[in-house]
Amino acid sequence: MTGFRSLLAASLTALGLLLSPTLGLAQQYDPGDEPGLIADDSYALPSQWRRQMVFFRTNEPPGTIIVQTAERYLYLVQGNGRALRYGIGVGREGFQWQGLLRISRKAEWPDWVPPAEMIERQPYLPRFMAGGPGNPLGARALYLGATIYRIHGTNRPDTIGTAVSSGCFRLVNADVTDLYDRVPVGTKVVVRQRPEL
Repeated sequence: MTGFRSLLAASLTALGLLLSPTLGLAQQYDPGDEPGLIADDSYALPSQWRRQMVFFRTNEPPGTIIVQTAERYLYLVQGNGRALRYGIGVGREGFQWQGLLRISRKAEWPDWVPPAEMIERQPYLPRFMAGGPGNPLGARALYLGATIYRIHGTNRPDTIGTAVSSGCFRLVNADVTDLYDRVPVGTKVVVRQRPEL
């Protein structure tokens, strides 16, 4: 029995080293792009990231989506100097981009198929995950042109206001559902690194 206890203790020690945040496999773990367990209703979104109507100056027409990566906000232009502002999570360092696209497709509770580039960086990710509450794309997805990028929900509301994704823009599920219902396929999306002067 003493030999079994020694073997069990050694096994638990080895497992602890592997799961340690400073050693082993945990160093390869990226919390930005994986299934999570936090529901919107169990997380209190800080007030600065909550959806609200704001004053917003732009030359873009009403209905345009403007993403301000540096600010961590997505704006839906309303006209008359106003926009509906949503707090978002953005791409981490090296995965931020800017450009002009249009929404090419919309999906409710989308399936998740990580692109090959993401699998190469994070081989532990699943190759497919059916849509649902545990899916990293959350409740809705708005696909951006022919790119791999999306505006989507999340099962990790704690990442709103941070830069942890592989280039997509994430909103809490209630917000992405609200945005999804407001914009059609073909909507213009302007992605900026810095605010317009």
